[in-house]
Amino acid sequence: MDWQCTGLRWPEGSDGPALGWRKGARTRASVLAYGTEFGFRASGERRCSGARGNACPLGAVVPAGSTGGRCPECGRLDRAHSVAADTIPDDPRTYRVYLAWFGPGMVKVGITGEERGAARLREQGAVAFSWLGRGPLMAARRAEEVLRAALGVPDRIPYARKREVRAALPDPAERAGEVAELYGKAAALEGGGWPEALERLPFAAVDHAEVFGLGAGAGTGASARSGPVRAVAGLVDGGAVAGRLVAAAGPDLHLDAGPQGLVIVDTRLMTGWTLTAAGAGAAGVSVPTVVVGGGAAQDGLF
Repeated sequence: MDWQCTGLRWPEGSDGPALGWRKGARTRASVLAYGTEFGFRASGERRCSGARGNACPLGAVVPAGSTGGRCPECGRLDRAHSVAADTIPDDPRTYRVYLAWFGPGMVKVGITGEERGAARLREQGAVAFSWLGRGPLMAARRAEEVLRAALGVPDRIPYARKREVRAALPDPAERAGEVAELYGKAAALEGGGWPEALERLPFAAVDHAEVFGLGAGAGTGASARSGPVRAVAGLVDGGAVAGRLVAAAGPDLHLDAGPQGLVIVDTRLMTGWTLTAAGAGAAGVSVPTVVVGGGAAQDGLF
């Protein structure tokens, strides 16, 4: 049995991301550092990544372009035990409500377990955020619903939209200002739908641009060469991806692929593959890609 990639992680208290791996019951993580070479080659077929830390009993083959990376049965099992499914209303843990900023006019409200800290925000690719409150699960869920309606913000944003705006982020003050404005509107709702069981938390903007490597001189725009930014659309047997890691956000790795420019690898597409080293001196991409923001019609192999 080979090591199977389980995706990108953003552990609380860490300075950067790590790739997770599983081999049977064993797990490990590979810490990634910006400025270093990163590469791999896929082999064989992509197999279901399982659910809730367990391997798929069928070892089912799954589509190369699926970001879920699970067969239908494992997908249902994973969703059934998620907080979003509301199947555990008596969960005794403390939850936090947050406002997450991904780009101009692109803010969402959500909840996460308090013990996870801001890891959930980094996993979603939130460039900036602020906590709103803390309390029991159902109070946090009610606040989430009230705020979505009152502020006109969603609880989900398509990941492709988050990816598109990273090349031209406004300055930190503007990012924090937009979050602060919405926080003020949320605070004005007290007594008008804010759950009594939910403790109000003070505004404190947290910015992830430097953690993601998107700061001045290190971000997507600074690292991109001439030509469009491209994203890997899916892996293939024998296909390789290699370059210099310049940034990461959410599940994405941003690679400088030399003459091919900036290439984004959604690590959710890596789950379930057997991955080996790309080989000494390897650089570039030999898997299907799509222009970021350009639509599927521009798919192609480099």
